[in-house]
Amino acid sequence: MSSLPVNTLKRALAERRPQIGLWCSFATGATVEALAEAGFDWLLLDMEHSPSELAVLHQQLMALAGRRVQPVVRVPVLDATVVKRVLDLGAPNLMIPNVNSAEEAQRAVAYTRFPPDGVRGMSTSTRAGGYGRHKDFLARANAEIGVVVQIESRAALANLDAICRVPGVDAVFVGPSDLAAEMGHTGKSRAPEVLAAIAQANAVAAAAGKAIGLLYGDGDVQAFLDMGMSLVAAGSDVNLLVKAADALAARLRAPA
Repeated sequence: MSSLPVNTLKRALAERRPQIGLWCSFATGATVEALAEAGFDWLLLDMEHSPSELAVLHQQLMALAGRRVQPVVRVPVLDATVVKRVLDLGAPNLMIPNVNSAEEAQRAVAYTRFPPDGVRGMSTSTRAGGYGRHKDFLARANAEIGVVVQIESRAALANLDAICRVPGVDAVFVGPSDLAAEMGHTGKSRAPEVLAAIAQANAVAAAAGKAIGLLYGDGDVQAFLDMGMSLVAAGSDVNLLVKAADALAARLRAPA
């Protein structure tokens, strides 16, 4: 028999220790395996804006098994069945997109908890339960699942204090691109109004004692770390490949 692994990312967020991550959108296990030892604290396995399905996610989670880096799975939608199936595969941390209210945050938490704390369907024979070998799975599973909710709209910003105070929410995560578009600044996540909204969100989260983070795809994240954000993604696998490939091609085609 074995024990359910400790969720080190969840504990780091509770202690507000900075955790640097990378977005993974390629629907393969090989790219995640290649990135596993790069030195990031967490990798976001995206199911919202990528073609990844459960079989691919299974491969990715297996590729990260036993590594220091922690997986965070972004589900495509706030849905009890989707959340249940992702958790059954052994995802220790979930990111829920487009959460706009405390009620939606409460649903997100409930979907990750076994009764009586929530509505997650009971099973101990899944990968999450060590295929029945984690002797303490039912006793500890609720306490070990990390829940991150995404703040991507002005409605979410208006409700952020209440969202932060929902028990079981470990962190809130600003989506700068969606937020910028909703504020009328499509493609301009560095617009002053957007940056001011991010700074205000950080202040609200800090006052509520909640970890907060964001993805800033160009890698320029030091200002957000200096602000006190805990869960910061510095780029994505897609952007890293495209930029490196474009730079290499341009160098090779440059006149001698």
